[in-house]
Amino acid sequence: MKFPVQKFAFLFFVIACASAPLSAKAEAINVVLDRATVLRLPEKVATIVIGNPSIADGSLQAGGLLVVTGKGYGNTNLLALDRQGETLAEYVVNVAAPKDDSKVTVYRGVERETWSCAPKCEHSVMLGDSNTYFSESSSQVSARNGQSAPQGAKP
Repeated sequence: MKFPVQKFAFLFFVIACASAPLSAKAEAINVVLDRATVLRLPEKVATIVIGNPSIADGSLQAGGLLVVTGKGYGNTNLLALDRQGETLAEYVVNVAAPKDDSKVTVYRGVERETWSCAPKCEHSVMLGDSNTYFSESSSQVSARNGQSAPQGAKP
């Protein structure tokens, strides 16, 4: 009995696909910008890899805990690897803006400012604010943090 080449190739393809391991869908982690969430990782995680560290940052803690902090809007992936470099888990990290009602956005033409109004309005810089507002507010926060740091410590 002769098999045409096309049928043999198709049969080989079907067998190869059936025997290949099914990849699990990556679990989604939702994080709010400038806030942290705790994720319990699988056992034996030795390394984490974050696709775009300008979107999210991670700090591996004892006991298989990972603290994930939202750094910028968007999404990226996070891989948990064992000591041999094998992937134990993959996650999709989604970083979004806070949904609290205390934020007020003020537009002056193309200039944008964000204020936190709970209970009274204060400067609250957010990604997307105008450069002047963002820079001036951020420098004030940095100066204040530097003054409160212990002597000899870096802010």
